[in-house]
Amino acid sequence: MRSVHAFTAAAAALSLLLATASPAALAFDLQGHRGARGLLPENTLPAFERALRVGVTTLEMDAAVTADGVVVVSHDPVLNPDLVRGPDGRWIDKPLAIRQLTHAQVQAYDVGRLRPGSNAAQTFANQRPVDGTRMPTLAAVFALVKQLGADHVQFDIETKMDLRHPENTLPPEAFVQALLKVIREAGMEDRVMVQSFDWRALQVLRTAAPRMRTVYLTTQSPRGSNLDSPLWTAGFTLAEHGSVPRMVKAAGGHAWSPNFQALTADAVREGQALGLRVIPWTVNEDADIARMLDLGVDGIISDYPDRVRAAMERRGMPLPPAVTAP
Repeated sequence: MRSVHAFTAAAAALSLLLATASPAALAFDLQGHRGARGLLPENTLPAFERALRVGVTTLEMDAAVTADGVVVVSHDPVLNPDLVRGPDGRWIDKPLAIRQLTHAQVQAYDVGRLRPGSNAAQTFANQRPVDGTRMPTLAAVFALVKQLGADHVQFDIETKMDLRHPENTLPPEAFVQALLKVIREAGMEDRVMVQSFDWRALQVLRTAAPRMRTVYLTTQSPRGSNLDSPLWTAGFTLAEHGSVPRMVKAAGGHAWSPNFQALTADAVREGQALGLRVIPWTVNEDADIARMLDLGVDGIISDYPDRVRAAMERRGMPLPPAVTAP
């Protein structure tokens, strides 16, 4: 009888989960990295619109905060000389901290093409420029999604903080509060995930917005790891917890996003067994996309969401709706 009761209880729990979870939370999470960086200039409204028209579950992006408190979308906490031209049309010659510039000053810069000869230009040789494009505010991204009627689309927003240069960004508490203000004003709290390599911000978020999903980013490569110092991981350590998925679970994470090169089948299974969604970054090549799908990951972050979508279609996987509104 106990086994029957256990089965009944498990079935009831599953029914409750299916009834209360959003469709996007249950589906494979196809994320357009920085919109669709392989196709159009990263973290711009054209790139986000392109991802929506390809058909993604989630728009992945990065946030920074200007001197006057405006949350803008930028991968770097500084203006990147490989991406940015000044008001005179010339490429800037040194990084400029966004925190030291007002929103009006940031809007004077053009982020619509890659600097010729740069590593970025060589990596994304087929990216189509859109000259005259400005760095958008987070509020403008939310407005675009609403305008296009993409009510199914989620947002994965990374807090751009760098412990190596803390002077370039707000501290975690102030950063999270600035981000939450925009999210709540747009009514997007239930559609946003916040991710970070700096786990301190995610710990702040757990207190400030307990309902909001948190995504714990990790990188492990010969070039370095954010797991090497407990400063990055808010005091959670491999020595104490034994594995990265256990660290993320102990930290209260909803999802774990590792660099795909470091991901193994055992780590995927462990993370999922702990109730985590495992969503690797940044997976661009067809062979790597196929390998991640073979591992059974819960989503993929890619500069080429069209490639991931094509791989999903070949496997008969359900596809997120593509936006067709004018």
